[in-house]
Amino acid sequence: MDINGIENDVRMVVDQLLSDEVVKPGLFVIGCSTSEVAGERIGTSGSESIAEVLFNELKRLADIRGVDLAFQCCEHLNRSIVVERSVLERSRLTEVSAVPVPKAGGSMASYAYQHLEDPVLVETIEASSGLDIGDTLIGMHLKRVAVPVRIHQKSIGQAHITAANTRPPLIGGARAVYESRSEDISCD
Repeated sequence: MDINGIENDVRMVVDQLLSDEVVKPGLFVIGCSTSEVAGERIGTSGSESIAEVLFNELKRLADIRGVDLAFQCCEHLNRSIVVERSVLERSRLTEVSAVPVPKAGGSMASYAYQHLEDPVLVETIEASSGLDIGDTLIGMHLKRVAVPVRIHQKSIGQAHITAANTRPPLIGGARAVYESRSEDISCD
């Protein structure tokens, strides 16, 4: 395992997300398989050292962009989410009673739980943006209309990555107007 290579990969991803101003304000969900980053099958070889490198770079993203990080657990905790207590209170989320550990929650969520200031586990969120590291399926924690974000860096270590943003649903039909213009207000 090349921890320096992994650190360079995640730094490049974070730099791209910062430079392209892709990350929206609000919750930023991270799903991560440290096993996949290490080149192993998901759920088989979790690594706290990989989680540490990822956490530190993602924290940099949060500090610069002002987003709230949300770390998705594995299916053994029903993909619950680790967030700061302030996020739970501000967003009126539902807390659940569990503590993620590497074998039930995953190494990344477990590491985040140990290193956030006042962590809690919540049942679900609706994030504005996110990053899926190792095909962990973060879609259930994104707002309803997810849009893929194309970044140049396609992997962190051996794990495939996908970034996503969301947008409001477009409702209406052929007559719908999606940007406000005064001449379009009338419905005679």
